[in-house]
Order: sequence, then C-alpha cells, then structure tokens
Amino acid sequence: MHTIAQYRDAFLEYLDTTLETKEPKNLYEPITYILNLGGKRLRPVLVLMSAEIFDAPYQKALQAALAIEVFHNFSLVHDDIMDAAPIRRGKATVHEKWDLNTGILSGDAMLINAYQLFEHYEGSIFKELAQLFTKTAIQVCEGQQYDIDFESREDVEIEDYLKMIEYKTAVLVGASLQMGAIVAGAPEDCKRSVYQYGRLLGIAFQLQDDYLDAFGNPDTFGKQVGGDIIENKKTFLYLKALENSERNEASNLEHLYSISPVDATGKIEAVKLIFEQSGAAELTRAEIKKYTKEAFAILDKIEIPEDKKSLLRSFGSSLMEREV
Repeated sequence: MHTIAQYRDAFLEYLDTTLETKEPKNLYEPITYILNLGGKRLRPVLVLMSAEIFDAPYQKALQAALAIEVFHNFSLVHDDIMDAAPIRRGKATVHEKWDLNTGILSGDAMLINAYQLFEHYEGSIFKELAQLFTKTAIQVCEGQQYDIDFESREDVEIEDYLKMIEYKTAVLVGASLQMGAIVAGAPEDCKRSVYQYGRLLGIAFQLQDDYLDAFGNPDTFGKQVGGDIIENKKTFLYLKALENSERNEASNLEHLYSISPVDATGKIEAVKLIFEQSGAAELTRAEIKKYTKEAFAILDKIEIPEDKKSLLRSFGSSLMEREV
C-alpha cells in the first residue's frame, strides 16, 4: 500500500502526461485550465487506493481515476455557470475567463472524454464501470436540479436537502471507491460496502463544505466565503436555523434569503450570526460527526486487513478536519 500523498502524486504525474491542448484550442484550453487548477483530487485518490486495498496495482486504475476527475471537473464548470460563480479554487471560473458558450461546450467535451477513458478496460470490467458511471452521472444531474429547485421552493425539508447532497456529491465519492474495487475484481459484498462507506463519507464531506462556505477561512477555502448565502441556498445550516429559531428570528432569516444586495457583506454577517445563535452551526458539526461515524461503522465490517482499513479511516478523518 502507498500513502495518500503518494497516490495523489501518482495521479498528478499521470494527469500531466495525459493532458494535451489540441485544436481547436478554444475547446481544449479551458479543459486543461480547469484540470490544472488543483483541488484535493480526493476522488481519483480514492479510486487508486481502493484498487490496491482489493489487491490490484493502482496503475491498473489510473484511467478510471482520470475519468472520475474529468467528470467531477465537468460538473464544476457547469455548476459555476449555473451559480454565476466568479471564483473556483482561488482563480477565475472557466465561463469568466472565457465565456458562457465556451464553458458549456468544453464541459460537454469533458463528459464525453470521461466515457472514452473506460475504453481502456476489457469486457465485464468495462461494462460494470460504464454502468456505475452512468447511474452516478444521472444522479449527480438530478442532485444539481434539486439544488436549483430548492432556491425557489419554500417547503424544503432536512430530508430533501440530505437527498440532494447525496446525489450531487456523495454518490460520486461512493462510486470512486467502487470503481477501484471493480478494477481489482473485488467480491460483490466488498464492492457494495466500500460504496456505502464512500456515500456516507460524501454526505459528511458536503455538510463540511457547506459549513466552511459560511465559516471557512477566506485565505484557504479557495472559493468565495458566503457564496451559498449570497445565492440563497437552503443548506443544512439554513434549514436547521429556521427549525430552531424563534418566530421573529426565523422571519428575519427568511427575509435575508429574499434579498440580493449589491454589497452582500452585511447580509452574510447577519445570516452567520443567526446560524450561530440558533445552534445551527453546532448542529451541523454534530451531523458531520454522525455521518462520519456511520461510514466508519461500515468500514469496520469490510473483510480487509486492518492496515488497509486504517488508511481509509485516516483519509476520512482528514476530510472532516480540513479547512479548505
């Protein structure tokens, strides 16, 4: 087994040798740009790690890992367009650096390229990877649509929100781990269990991301702090604050989520204060711990050596302790 840093370095080396700005440049330059912006690379790392956990060399899973990373970044390009986001990983988003049409078309090419990468695998492995990827990709799209719908809905419940982040974020984490297991030819029960571990961890990860969006350090977060508040996104923080606030405070929060001031600084600070005073911030941290604990309970039952479990457990813990 390798360390998380070694898996990341191996993936980045493979990415560097694979990326190519072909003609037409206006199609491929944005792809190279977004893939070179950095990020945690957690999904491809999980693919490589999972392959070795189930006794295959990680090199066998590099194409699947790249497919996951390309798809993930495709979704970010289109999400940024829909959210009108100016910054991604501390840099201009693709549609800001180029234009909307370029962002849409380059994103489309990335999605197609992600499917192409599975052609490196033969027979039943190709079929199983493609089926999992297709299922996951449509769930991610469904999750994004739920996210958009929630902006105009007044009846969003906690359960609705958790389903949305499961589809938009968590299923791709689960699929990353399952793809590594598929490439390695792991037993069916192991494939299912490692997927569930990733799915639960992915929910915790997104809750943490939502928390950091409000309370993260702007110097390290890499995105616009308070972006969800500016976009009036009904996150777990928002829904819990409504649920636990007195009538006047809840009405004030709803009012703040109905306005879009040119300078949103005051709005962001007012909303964050309500999040803290209502207990929503603390409840969100507790929810993150709950899903992480459930993920680790699944991990404990997977029949793999303890040192391999320890690596996955360490990876999960590091995600929940992050500030970026």
